[in-house]
Amino acid sequence: MCNRNIVVAVAVAVSLAVAGLAFAIPAVPGPSGYHILKTIPLGGTEGWDYISMDSSSRRLYIGRQTHMDVVDVDSGTVVATLTGMPGVHGIALVPEFGLGFTVEENDTTSILDLNTLKIIGALKMGKDPDSYAYDELTKRVFVMNSAGASATAIDAAKGAIVGTVAFDGQPEFVASDGKGKIFVNITDKNQILEFDGQSLQILQHWSLAPCEGPSGLSIDRKNRRLFSACDNQMMIVMNAETGKVIASLPTGAGTDASLFDPDTGNAFASAGGAGTLTVIHEDSPDKFRVVEDVRTQSGARTMALDKKTHNVLLVTARHGHGSTHLDVLPDTFVVLVVGK
Repeated sequence: MCNRNIVVAVAVAVSLAVAGLAFAIPAVPGPSGYHILKTIPLGGTEGWDYISMDSSSRRLYIGRQTHMDVVDVDSGTVVATLTGMPGVHGIALVPEFGLGFTVEENDTTSILDLNTLKIIGALKMGKDPDSYAYDELTKRVFVMNSAGASATAIDAAKGAIVGTVAFDGQPEFVASDGKGKIFVNITDKNQILEFDGQSLQILQHWSLAPCEGPSGLSIDRKNRRLFSACDNQMMIVMNAETGKVIASLPTGAGTDASLFDPDTGNAFASAGGAGTLTVIHEDSPDKFRVVEDVRTQSGARTMALDKKTHNVLLVTARHGHGSTHLDVLPDTFVVLVVGK
């Protein structure tokens, strides 16, 4: 563990030193084969939060606080800059209905037509809507209300609110199994909560110990495994049927988001502090190993999976001294495309 801390410290220093180069020259692939394939410069001084990838349309949606960037990841061009979404964090995409549901700081969800990129409606959420997930069985979008300690369920086809789930703690990331079961990281309790997406009844509370401050969450739907990214530099793998913790794997400093690619069997944890992407392989449903900490860039903490190419997309920017992720230096905001 001491050696790992040294590696992380060096990684942060190196990341900060080379951030200005925006990785114009791709890194040399390591053991996992993953490396930065290209960067897409977007510019602007706005911050960011969640990103969502529509692999079929090749569009990446990035919440930029004052607006939303829609980027064609193949051409590296901005398709549209969407306004009228004050304080937008991100968007839940539902391609089967051609709709997207944003999360915004004014406790609102805007309904976006994905074909025309026009806002066609709005819904009132709970307090401080944040993360989101879509469940294919119930055809519902679930928005986690961070300060409201609740989730709002939206009928995606009708664009209507159908109910609310009250929690006993603060929700962070959420994941659906696609069959009506919804899992939520409760960050102030270090737990995973499970509820039924149809009845909206809470089913389970499971401890994530030794995880502290769980944020990102993803799921292996086939093998029923949950992947929670934790503030104390680890990813917890949990059995989604029993709540048993199967593995605890080291990640970089500032770990935030979690992804799982069912086609490769790889789970990913993005660490904005260390400027790394931890690649974890599922050798079997009960055996997991860290393959590599892939160099990305300082601040690259949120990500999305391109299901067509199996690339991982991250965003980041450079910041002034002592600033936050919302204070971006001009012309430094980029999309990082990481793949093999």
